[in-house]
Amino acid sequence: MAFSLWLVARNKMELNRYSKTITQDPTLPASQAMLYAIGLTEQDLAKAQVGVASTGYDGNPCNMHLNDLAKEVKQSVWDQDLVGLIFNTIGVSDGIANGTEGMR
Repeated sequence: MAFSLWLVARNKMELNRYSKTITQDPTLPASQAMLYAIGLTEQDLAKAQVGVASTGYDGNPCNMHLNDLAKEVKQSVWDQDLVGLIFNTIGVSDGIANGTEGMR
């Protein structure tokens, strides 16, 4: 994280360059209302949001630990005074899908 903060300082890049599209635009109150509804504060909306992807799935022993890992990453993001939000995405299990049409 120290390197990325150095890079940001060096380039004078706003950390919330993309997040502010929905968090700071007064014409998007519904977007901001959704974020307030999950417990974010006005101060949080001024911070960069960091998406933490997880392919965790309780039905797969290879991926079942990934949701817990995502929670640790999310906490690390918050510890850096940023907003971490977990989102899930598809995780394919070749052991389960083996021999099916999805593996062809």
